[in-house]
Formats: sequence, C-alpha cells, structure tokens
Amino acid sequence: GIIFNFLTLPIRVLGDDKGNVIGMECLKMKLGEPDDSGRRRPIPIPGSNFLIETDMVIDAIGTSANPIVARSATGVKINQWGYFVIDDNTKTTTKEGIFAGGDIVRGSATVISAVGDGKVAARAIDEFLSSGRSLRKRF
Repeated sequence: GIIFNFLTLPIRVLGDDKGNVIGMECLKMKLGEPDDSGRRRPIPIPGSNFLIETDMVIDAIGTSANPIVARSATGVKINQWGYFVIDDNTKTTTKEGIFAGGDIVRGSATVISAVGDGKVAARAIDEFLSSGRSLRKRF
C-alpha cells in the first residue's frame, strides 16, 4: 500500500553501489505561525532527520499535466484546460484504443485518484482487448 508522510521534507535519495534506490533521508516539518494571508507555512524541525526504506521514488511534484502529452496525442479531444476528454466509466478517450486517467484528465490530484483511474482503465482495456469491440461512447 501507500504510506503518506505529511509535513515531511525529502532531503536526499539513497542508493546502493549498483545505482539502485534503497531509501530516502527526510526531515520532519511543523506548521509555523500564520502569515498575513493566514497560511501556516511548514518549517523544518532541526535534528528530526529520519530514513525511509524504499526501492522506488516517484517524483510527483507539479500542479498540472505535462502539456507535451496533450499536444502529441493526435485524435484525442482536449478540453478548455488542456486535459483529455474521457468517458469516466471506462477511461476511454475520443480515440479508439486510447485510455487515460490521473493528472492528464483532471489536473493535479492525489496518487490514490490516479491509481483508481488505473484500475478502472485496466478493466476496460481488458474488456476492449478480449471482446474486440469499441467501448467508446459518443462525445
């Protein structure tokens, strides 16, 4: 499963002598006093460094989908915000055989939303490949 470490600042990725990821050094944060806008910004807690053992790190920092993906997907309808138009029940796009989910259809969201989209798309892809029939609805 996925473990969320809130108020955590990644410091460095750790690797072995073969270049494989083996962990990450992090620093705990706490919320500071509210600024003029009312936002409490995270501030580091000195000496709170800790290690997380992992064999994979996914760099998922951003606020929007990569525009290159949308521009390179010929035949896929794009909405006014630059995201793919899909059938939410099957994750099919307007181009036969192309399925989409996650940030490219809704913008920045949680990894849980993206994984959920992937599960729905996987079922639809299996049905599409097994049956040989179109799952697309009229857009």
